[in-house]
Amino acid sequence: MSDLSSAPPVQGEIFSLGAKKMTRERMRWYCDALETTARADGTFVVAEPTIHSDDDFARNQGLPGIIADGMLSTNYLSSLLYRRFGMDYLFSGELDTKFIRPVYEDEIVTAYGRVTEIDGDRVELELWCEVGPGKKCTVGRGSVRMGAAA
Repeated sequence: MSDLSSAPPVQGEIFSLGAKKMTRERMRWYCDALETTARADGTFVVAEPTIHSDDDFARNQGLPGIIADGMLSTNYLSSLLYRRFGMDYLFSGELDTKFIRPVYEDEIVTAYGRVTEIDGDRVELELWCEVGPGKKCTVGRGSVRMGAAA
């Protein structure tokens, strides 16, 4: 796996940021941050109960407990692309994800990328997050145009 250096991408290269624990605090913070940002007046807002923030609400929906908002794993993938491709990702990157399995409290999430094609200055990527070996929770694709930030 790549060390996320500034080395040019190589077809077939697999890279990762390493594992992150999906804590209750991280999950709750994301819900509250969304509501606080939407209010846009500087007031901190505690979000209404959802499957992402309240165990009883989640259980009433048939889940064993709260689950992480899918955007958390998408954010991990976006961070992975930024760490690997830097400003080129910010200037020209694309990211498309699909959530295929819930992420539960205290699960360990690891984001991965694999270079699938290099066509001139365009790098195409397969992206995914796992909560254990082979247990994908988020899948997707991305692309970056190398040299876009120059």
